[in-house]
Amino acid sequence: MTKLLSDFTVGESGKITKVNGEGKIRRRLFDMGVTPTAEVTMRKKAPLGDPIEVTLRGYELTLRKSEAECVEVEVK
Repeated sequence: MTKLLSDFTVGESGKITKVNGEGKIRRRLFDMGVTPTAEVTMRKKAPLGDPIEVTLRGYELTLRKSEAECVEVEVK
């Protein structure tokens, strides 16, 4: 099942399948290591859903909800 990273619940994990978005947002995500085939786990989510913290490639990364909406993940 494929979900957007912004729709994950705390503790959920999966493998990134696609990074959407255009221009600067997509480039920024790739520069931070958000690339297809990377494993990602949701660690924390702010009460209003923005920002979120994920574990990716062995480090913690904080993303805006708008950035997380560009990342499609295959849920484990």
